[in-house]
Amino acid sequence: MTRGTRINRERNIVQLKIWGRANSVNVQKVLWCLAELDLPYERIDAGMAFGRNHDPDYLAMNPNARVPTLVDGDYVLWESNSVMRYLAMAYGKGSTIYPETPKRRAGVDRWLDWTLSTVQPVDRPVFWALVRTPLAQRDMVAIQKDVDAEAVVWKIADAQLATRRFIEGDDFTLADIAIGAYARRWLGVEGVSKPRFPNLDRWFAQFAERPGFQKFIAPPMS
Repeated sequence: MTRGTRINRERNIVQLKIWGRANSVNVQKVLWCLAELDLPYERIDAGMAFGRNHDPDYLAMNPNARVPTLVDGDYVLWESNSVMRYLAMAYGKGSTIYPETPKRRAGVDRWLDWTLSTVQPVDRPVFWALVRTPLAQRDMVAIQKDVDAEAVVWKIADAQLATRRFIEGDDFTLADIAIGAYARRWLGVEGVSKPRFPNLDRWFAQFAERPGFQKFIAPPMS
């Protein structure tokens, strides 16, 4: 578990709980978001080796049986990008992390959707093969094909960053958190041939020292 669970924001007592294991990329995104917003919370291990996500009480909160799940008092929310949006809207007043103007917010939302519709499907087979599969069981020919497919997706991000400091302009936003969590995995896997994406590398270096990234995203992958 992490630091304390109670904060006083605008005269309201808020108790935030995050259910989910710390090595889940989708949990990591939410934890990084919480750090950016300087929000205290309690994290409860769930998923994979920790189980609990198929228990009746968990399924009552999240029928998908996945992590993370946010509990904010009597309010429950699942799906990591939705959780980040909620946290930014509820507790990020004055922050540029989730823009208020419709066009800029829509731009951020587009990239949040892109991480789940486009990045996650090509990231998962590469990550599982190179991080969660024993060396002796790896089919490196098949893995390289998956890496090549993932590279096509990162080329899109690299092109977007050719004329922007961050994914959606000059400000660091939820889009950078979501894509940055997956970029750490792409840039961190070894033993395969990957193209260099200079714009992606430059963008990544800008936030690699942020405390939330260092604490939740940068540690060794597992």
